[in-house]
Amino acid sequence: MSTITEANARSQNTLMSHLGIEYTEITADYIEAAMPVTQNHTQPMGLLHGGASLALAESVGSLGSAMQVDLQKYAVVGLSMTANHIKSAVVGQTVTAKANMVHRGRSTHIWDINIVNEDEKLISSCRLTNYIKPMKTE
Repeated sequence: MSTITEANARSQNTLMSHLGIEYTEITADYIEAAMPVTQNHTQPMGLLHGGASLALAESVGSLGSAMQVDLQKYAVVGLSMTANHIKSAVVGQTVTAKANMVHRGRSTHIWDINIVNEDEKLISSCRLTNYIKPMKTE
């Protein structure tokens, strides 16, 4: 899953496709994806729901870790996610998650993920820790 086309195809019929998340840039230690803000992404006050932001952030960080391991031998699972929501976004805007790997260990990966609006203003600042879990062999 090393190309944008492959990553987007693999996301079909998952939470990512239901939220409209599309990967737009993929390198070894940087992943970017965009998500439109629709009524389905908001909380009752009409602002982008923090949970939708977290789903976007975890999607880019998880793909990044998955690209770094042999998925026949390891599973990538989210271990911890933190976020600070700085600004709001509203229906009609598009937000973009930009993930940079900051630690690649044998059993954990850490990603810093900034979600920005179309004007590159910071919406949310997130940190994701993924556990690289060995698959059981029987």
